[in-house]
Amino acid sequence: MQPVQGPTVEQIALAMRLRALREDLWPDVELTQARLGQALGGTRPLSVAAISSWESPTSPRVPPPHRLTAYATFFATRRSIEGKAYRVFGDSELTEAERARRDELAEELAILRGAALPPSTARRAILSAVASPDTPPAAGTWRFIDGKPVTIVCAELPARLQEGMPDPDPSSPDHVELYRYADLDALFELHGHIRAVNGPDTLVNIRLSPLLTADDYTTHLVLLGGVDWNELTRELLERRLELPVRQVSAENRAHAYFEVTDGEQPVKYLPVVNGAAAEDVLLEDVAHFYRGPNPFNAKRTVTICNAMYGRGTLGAVRTLTDARFRDRNEAHIVSRFAGREAFSILSRVLIVKGQAVTPDWTLPEVRLHEWPQVAR
Repeated sequence: MQPVQGPTVEQIALAMRLRALREDLWPDVELTQARLGQALGGTRPLSVAAISSWESPTSPRVPPPHRLTAYATFFATRRSIEGKAYRVFGDSELTEAERARRDELAEELAILRGAALPPSTARRAILSAVASPDTPPAAGTWRFIDGKPVTIVCAELPARLQEGMPDPDPSSPDHVELYRYADLDALFELHGHIRAVNGPDTLVNIRLSPLLTADDYTTHLVLLGGVDWNELTRELLERRLELPVRQVSAENRAHAYFEVTDGEQPVKYLPVVNGAAAEDVLLEDVAHFYRGPNPFNAKRTVTICNAMYGRGTLGAVRTLTDARFRDRNEAHIVSRFAGREAFSILSRVLIVKGQAVTPDWTLPEVRLHEWPQVAR
């Protein structure tokens, strides 16, 4: 007799997102499952049982594609609930901004639905729902749906380290400008991924933190590296973001740590370093991933990928770029933080023979701290 299989993380993520839309998008309105079913079904209202099954975290059912299209249209505009009878507007009745929001939601739900389907059909469902020869592949967190410029901000290597590079003199014909950049492996990984998922029309700039212009600050910001070298990471974590996580420096980075202050007592998370050998060997780093509104422009976002060491920063980046892990990590974000405009995850990054192993956020032992805390 085959054991009964529980729901997958991806199925739970879709269910939680649908519930969050109904309960949290318009918190001043009590939108019941019955009223939502009436709106989505039109002349043939959907049953409460159907809506409940789509939202169930314990035994979720995957809605058909046309129902998710109706969800996206309904929640694209508050006008859906302003009449005596709630309803789904036709395409011609939507404003340009509402259609853009509808398309954004439809794409998000299509991705979640594709991930929630059995492996044999998931890829085909995602491709048929969101892909075309003229659009880039969908990719969750790193897809900036508004098409506005993205600025990846790196720390500048200290002068003493630049001096050890080939042709460090900028006047040398063989000088390489990227020698000034810290976290090159994380930058290389992330720049290519953002370009791939957003398409050629999205401008993706690379900047050193000391050389940012006023216009750079108001784009989508992506910060690589910690508070020691990246001035903007330090500025945001210490002064601009209301976040119960701070990064504390130390002369010996093995003694640096992240401190979490949203519990009864502050908690410190340190890297694991084996100092028994002639030189310290990093065994485990602590990586921080943060996404929220840009404090310099509320219509854009800021994303921080930082750690104590460069290996950890690369691990933070690869959580959502590594093809083997990004879908499940994206599903975890949705299941955990649906409806939240900002979130933060501290996680372990195992280092094996000098290589960073991509964190799997679905494993409790990998996640060290998540914010905001979600009531269970």
